[in-house]
Parts: sequence; C-alpha cells; structure tokens
Amino acid sequence: MTLAPEQEGADAASGVFPPFDPTYFPSQLFWLAISFVVLYFALDRFILPKLKTTIEDRRDRIADDLDEAAKAKADAEAAGEAYEQSLAEARAKAHGIAADTRADLDKELAKESAAVEAELAEKQAAAEASIRAAKDKAFAEVRGIAATATAAAVTALANVEISEDDAGKAVDGAMKGA
Repeated sequence: MTLAPEQEGADAASGVFPPFDPTYFPSQLFWLAISFVVLYFALDRFILPKLKTTIEDRRDRIADDLDEAAKAKADAEAAGEAYEQSLAEARAKAHGIAADTRADLDKELAKESAAVEAELAEKQAAAEASIRAAKDKAFAEVRGIAATATAAAVTALANVEISEDDAGKAVDGAMKGA
C-alpha cells in the first residue's frame, strides 16, 4: 500500500512518535486491556498455583528436614551420653580390676617375702650354728695347741717335763683370767 505524497509529508511533518500520538490511544488502550486480562488469567489459573504449590512443598520439605535434623541431633547426643557413661563404667571396672590385681599381687608378694625371710632365717641360724661349731672347734684346737706349746716351752725353758693335762689346766686358768 502506498501513501499519497501529501500524507507522507504530513506524518513526517507532525514529528510525533507514533505510540505517543493521541490518535492511536484508543486502540492501544483496547489491546492493553486485552493483554492485561489474558496475562492476569494465565498467571491466576496456571502459573501462580504452580509457584504456590512449589513454595509450599519446599517449605514443608525444609520443615521436615529441620525436624529430622533435630531428631538426629537428639539421637547423637543420647548416643554420646551413652558412650560417655559406658566409658566411665569401663574405666571404673578397669580401676577395680587393677585394684584387685594389685591386692592379689601384694598378698602373693607378702607370702613369698615371708617364705624367703623364713628361709633366710633358717640359713642364718644354720650359718650361726656352723660358725659356733667352727669357733668351738677352733678354740678346742687352740687350747690343745696352747697346751702343747706351753708344755714344750716349759720343757725348753725350765728343763722340766710336764704333762699336757697339766699344761691344759694352766692354759684354762690363764684363759679365765684374761
């Protein structure tokens, strides 16, 4: 469709942007109203209900997740308390076993110490008896040697013969006096 040369010039001469031209307002308002009603109907019937259900589903899922998390936290705390309690019981039991074992070992050690001390006392008594016997034997031998030496000394010095019995009596008298 071609426009007449005078119409072409009239539109160009008016200098108004066509959407802002008041002559086109009624048709623009009509199509604006129809577009608004169609968009409002589409939003109200189709889009907004889906958004609303999606938002409610998310809200419900979040609430359920928070409830599950709270339940899991409570279960974890209960499990932690049960663990701490069982750990404390195990420690107490271990300390009791250690104390019983220590007491048993102390009793065994006391028995063994008493047995060793008794054995040592017996050995000491036997050693003292052996020493006494050796001492008595040594004194008897010393007395005999002293008596023989005295008899020999008297014979050599005084040229007098004395018996070993008399010399032994003289050694006994000297030992008592010393």
